[in-house]
Amino acid sequence: MGLIRRLRVTQRAMERAMLGVSLRDQIRNEAIRRSTRVTDIAQRVAKLKWQWAGHIARRTDGHWGLKVLEWRPRTGKNSVGRPPMRWTYDIRRVAGSRWRQAAQDRVLWNSLQKTYVQQWTSIG
Repeated sequence: MGLIRRLRVTQRAMERAMLGVSLRDQIRNEAIRRSTRVTDIAQRVAKLKWQWAGHIARRTDGHWGLKVLEWRPRTGKNSVGRPPMRWTYDIRRVAGSRWRQAAQDRVLWNSLQKTYVQQWTSIG
């Protein structure tokens, strides 16, 4: 969540620099976004993540991408505190636990993308 916020702040700063607008001008972010017509960085990141997950799930050549995605470290002990967030947890929240089978159907996968992007960007 902190990464999303930092990316958005950086993007807004770049948009203000493109337009030559200072923070002291007190122009709303929505007005700046309308004039630059740049998509939100969080939406773009979420869309690319969803597309990459579908691509990896559809691969059948045994490439290392899916192995790395599903890998769990064998340390022997659980670490103290909350378990770490895995990359696939938010994908499973939208597509279900059988997300790899859902990714095989491109029409279904692309229809779920909008829901995922909306959910992912509302968190940040």
